[in-house]
Amino acid sequence: MTQGQETAIAGIYEVCIGVPDPIFAIQYWEQFGYRIGQVGELSPAAASQLYGVNSALRSIRLYHQNADHGLIRLMVWQNSTNPGLGLVSMKVKGNRWATSLTADLLTILNHAEDAKAAGWSIRYGYPYWEVIYHKERKSRPFVHEAVGVREMLLLQPLTRQVLFQRFGYTLPHYGEINRTCAFQTSQFTHMGIVVQDDSKESLKFYEDVLGLLRVRDDVETSYESSPAGRDIFDLLPGEKFIVTTFDDPRSSQSDLMAARSGRLYVIRFPNEMNLESKLEASQPGSLGMSLYTYRVRGIETYSDRIQSSSASKFTSIIENEFREKSFSFVAPDGYFWNLVEGY
Repeated sequence: MTQGQETAIAGIYEVCIGVPDPIFAIQYWEQFGYRIGQVGELSPAAASQLYGVNSALRSIRLYHQNADHGLIRLMVWQNSTNPGLGLVSMKVKGNRWATSLTADLLTILNHAEDAKAAGWSIRYGYPYWEVIYHKERKSRPFVHEAVGVREMLLLQPLTRQVLFQRFGYTLPHYGEINRTCAFQTSQFTHMGIVVQDDSKESLKFYEDVLGLLRVRDDVETSYESSPAGRDIFDLLPGEKFIVTTFDDPRSSQSDLMAARSGRLYVIRFPNEMNLESKLEASQPGSLGMSLYTYRVRGIETYSDRIQSSSASKFTSIIENEFREKSFSFVAPDGYFWNLVEGY
């Protein structure tokens, strides 16, 4: 976090995942380089006050090397409220997913194919080639270096992941791969949400109220322009979405080498599209990826800002299951968020 400021915010701190069985979930995420950290509990009354769920809660925070963002919080509800997003399309309001950098995309694909052959409930995509930066650059195949990424979708009942592997370039602060884990993956580098807001008014909340850095804006992806985007978001001919990203304020709008992970991707579909809403399946109490958190300094100031904004359903500041000051709210776009006091 930035130093010498009364308030500060970093990249997305945690992806919270509702699970019925923490043992299998821990084993699964260990293959992606995560390890058990803190464990905590809340009574039904406290969980209701902080998360709006009248159920006892046991949570396990998973760390990834020395990362201070992109962590996982497994939330084991005594009485979960719904089965979550499951394998539902990525093209819905309420969608949440988390992306990791890997050095071995093919090994992950091999496991996905084995899981499908074994009858698992799973959806995955072909690892598409995408040029992310300097799309205008002309290069000659088999002579010049290929600079881009391979990325693939991996959906399972309790997790929604995108994995990508870089070729021909590095970003020093955007994902640190754990070379000792089975899938050679980094912490979560970016997380996403899907909205419909042609006015872009709801986007201002993340910049003006939370204080995040708007890095990329109005980047268009269409069925015709992106095979990966087409596959991941189930685009039909003529359909498109617009990407806006919000970073840790220590990142940079102009210096690519200073880019930091922990980024929030806002995928914005046109209002004219008939987009299904699954917001109720991606909030606390749900199974699967159901909440993102930010760690902040000056949580009382953030609480005041949010109460004075167009956010709704904000709670009082209380101790969460890890005995940290915390409060929750619903952003103007309908997504449930939680802030945690940093140190």
